[in-house]
Amino acid sequence: MPSDGAQYHPGSQIIPAEAIHTTPLGYDRASIPAGTPLPIPASAELTDQLSRCSEVEVAFHGKLGDTLLALAAVRALTEWLGLSAPPTVRAFGPYAGLITRSGLVTQAPSAASNGRHAVIGDRAAIGEQAEEATMSLVCDPAAPPCWSGDGRAHPDLPARYYLALERRLGVRLPGTPPFAPTLASRPSSFVEQLRSAGWLNGLTIAAITATSWPERKDYTDQRFTELAERIADVQQSNTRLLLVGGKPDGGVNIAVQSPRRNVQVLHLDGVPADHLADLFPHCDLVVGNDTGLTHLAAMTRRRDGGGPPVLGLYARHSHSKWRTGWPHHHAVATDLSHRMHQGDLCPVRDSIASDTDVHMNAITPASLAQLCVDLLNGIRR
Repeated sequence: MPSDGAQYHPGSQIIPAEAIHTTPLGYDRASIPAGTPLPIPASAELTDQLSRCSEVEVAFHGKLGDTLLALAAVRALTEWLGLSAPPTVRAFGPYAGLITRSGLVTQAPSAASNGRHAVIGDRAAIGEQAEEATMSLVCDPAAPPCWSGDGRAHPDLPARYYLALERRLGVRLPGTPPFAPTLASRPSSFVEQLRSAGWLNGLTIAAITATSWPERKDYTDQRFTELAERIADVQQSNTRLLLVGGKPDGGVNIAVQSPRRNVQVLHLDGVPADHLADLFPHCDLVVGNDTGLTHLAAMTRRRDGGGPPVLGLYARHSHSKWRTGWPHHHAVATDLSHRMHQGDLCPVRDSIASDTDVHMNAITPASLAQLCVDLLNGIRR
């Protein structure tokens, strides 16, 4: 268990409603059958406009993590429309391929629209798609509060989106936690090349260093390498460490690093998210900062539903909000991150400055290693 100014928060943890700042749902969700009207009024304008739609266009152009966590809103919308008749769903934009893996998409984007349609996505994408739409729904991660109901809090962003739309639509939708859909991995020549080169033999750890905010969120190659060395020592196993980085030069760079003790290191910089979605489920453990690729690792599973535990490292933002809600998606968080969780705050949105400058270095490789070993051995859930 991390002890150097950081705490472990398991993905299976149920948080009591009274433990953190929440907004009550206003109804006892567990006692209401799916498809039943809620005891609070629906948004009449929203439901009237959407009831005219038989098609949905999903369009996201923003950050990968924001997009993936917002797919719960897409799920809620399509489930509501499906109470009358299954809608036609198409995905557009740079993440269309990943979104298709969720099972929410029913038709290729090239197919022509045959009727009234709703657009759901982020603000930038909707501006391009909404001109001919009957209705547009913007997914803003700052908007939905942390809901509570049935005695528990629902802090993860997918739950916030799903329940917010359920309340506005005025009908108990069929979903239950976790509300984030999973993305199916696929057979991949990229994965087979790594396997044939021995990178998926034995103990394989993927560590994500890619981030849009490196000075705050990057755990660094050096710390991840030390972490892998400590894990290898405890497990007494030759370990493969896949260091997943961003695109500093706009391209893909794959390079082998000189071995470190009993750890072999492979740098995967700029590898497309589609390839990584096929790779992550074949690893034994994924560790990463609070970033879109870590969320991707948590949402991507093999077709049999299996996959590795995923451990997110949180320095400033809420460790509970910026997670998928899946029980295999865990967190190690600093005290500041936990305070953001408890008060449902955001250091950027609410302009909250830390009174210390520790950030990621509060989570030491030494304190993190035993936790990772426990996750690898199925001890912590």
